[in-house]
Parts: sequence; structure tokens; C-alpha cells
Amino acid sequence: MTKGSLCDCLYLTSNRLSRILTKMAEEEFKSTGLFPSQALALMIINKKPGISQNDLSKELDIKPSTTSRFIDKLEHKNLVKRKIVGKSSFLYPTDNGMALMEKIDASWQNLFKRYSEVLGLEEAIKLTNSVHDAVNKLEKEL
Repeated sequence: MTKGSLCDCLYLTSNRLSRILTKMAEEEFKSTGLFPSQALALMIINKKPGISQNDLSKELDIKPSTTSRFIDKLEHKNLVKRKIVGKSSFLYPTDNGMALMEKIDASWQNLFKRYSEVLGLEEAIKLTNSVHDAVNKLEKEL
């Protein structure tokens, strides 16, 4: 594409970046048996045993219905357990969920290494920080 065309569109470019990173992440997380988003949910639950499902949704910045689907799958794999108190669900890691953390950490590291080798370490860090800052600014407009 040439200047002034669709390559100048942040929406299209960020979606393209997201698809590429998602594909890379899914390849790196294949050894865990989880999708990257499920692994992220499990990481949070492992670090914050007893977190409410609502709070997990907020931390992941996803809808509660999506969180429920994640938890259903993690429960089915015996990686988390859900305790319901009144109308609230609280999430706890299982021993299997805790044992998977080493593979999850390695997958995150491998993903970072993989895209850093392509972009260069300095550029990868700079891009991550720039995107993070842009998200925070744009989020205020919603």
C-alpha cells in the first residue's frame, strides 16, 4: 500500500498486528494445551487465589460471559475450581493449574523472544510501551 492509503489506518494496522501476534502466541502456547488468553486467566488466578470472577473479568478487560467460558474450560481441564457464594463466583487454582505455571511462563518468554528477534529488542519494548500508552489515552474517550 502507498502513503495515504489504508496502511495509514490505525484500526486496520492494529488489527493486522493483533492477528499476527495471536498466531505467534497460539503457536508458543500450544505446549500448554491452552490458548494465550486462557493462560493469562490462569496466571491471574494462580497469583490471586480466591479472585472473584467479576474482578477477573475487569483485570482481563473482557465481558463476564467470556470469562465464564474461560473458567468453564479451565475447570474442565482441572486447572481451576470455582466456589459459588451467593451470586458470586470465586476462583482457585488446582495443583494441576499451579504445576502448569512453569510452561506458561516459558511460553510468554518464548513469545517475547520470538517477536523481539524480528523487531529487535529495543523496538519491541518501544512498540509495546507506545501501544500501551495509546490504549490508555484512547480508553478515556470511550
